[in-house]
Amino acid sequence: MTRLYHKLLYICYNISMNITYKESLQKQFSDFCKRNNPKNMEIAVEYFTVFGGLDKKINLEMPIDKLIEKHILKEYKYLRNFVSDITKGNEKFHAVLSASALGDRRTNSSFKRIKMSFDDGMDIVEELRDIGCIKLERCVEDVYVTDKILITAPFLRFWFAFISPIFKGIRDGNFEEFFNIYNNRKVEFTDFIFNQLSHEFLKIIFTEDKIYNIGRYWDDEIEIDLVAKTKSGKKILGLCKYTDKKLKKSELTKLKEHCSGAKIEPDAYVIFSKKGFSNELKALKSENLLLFTCRNFKALIEN
Repeated sequence: MTRLYHKLLYICYNISMNITYKESLQKQFSDFCKRNNPKNMEIAVEYFTVFGGLDKKINLEMPIDKLIEKHILKEYKYLRNFVSDITKGNEKFHAVLSASALGDRRTNSSFKRIKMSFDDGMDIVEELRDIGCIKLERCVEDVYVTDKILITAPFLRFWFAFISPIFKGIRDGNFEEFFNIYNNRKVEFTDFIFNQLSHEFLKIIFTEDKIYNIGRYWDDEIEIDLVAKTKSGKKILGLCKYTDKKLKKSELTKLKEHCSGAKIEPDAYVIFSKKGFSNELKALKSENLLLFTCRNFKALIEN
């Protein structure tokens, strides 16, 4: 009876749930919000970071830790099968995905993390690209740096950062290690999805002078969260920061220093903040300095 019950439960899961990873991030976010109706965009971003791409209705009134335990940790055996369907259960695929999710996403450092040669690693990256669960991200400026691996669905990134590397304990019902790791990295982990959503938002609000290229800048010393180029040739450089503190003018100063160090001359700056901005920074807002918060992400649903 128990075996039959679990088999029927798995069949129900298979019918009612799917992992979406080939849709754009904006589409995944819009679908998530329409399905779960978050009270505000801060909640939407936080929960989307974990459940984005997982086609499942969840109760956003519950604390996120409780939802993770209920819908992911306790359902590990079923979800593992869905993930394995995507990755073909290939251990090398899993190793590269975890190395990317846990590190700086650069191809060379991801391969070093798992002691894999660059050529072998790139062969796996190409296969993962063919599957559709990753993209290769290139620096938007002409700088000689390695590409970065971008996992296409937040849930898959969450899985390979926090679940796959310590699956044995989770499989056996021991969740303590997971919560220790997750709670230590939660803000940093959410910050990246906030950054990605900022890119998606900027693409849809520039309706007259449309953005034709958007991405990030990195070299051995400098990283810039957002670099966008419009059809008219303008360059917009930005900072995306997911923090409970209001951002101050000093953040703009640092951004300008990074632009100078990267030898990029922007026509405008854009800053995204979870909690808003100091009065001093708000006073500088103009057509050359755009300021946005999570609240603005409502446009991602409407579009």
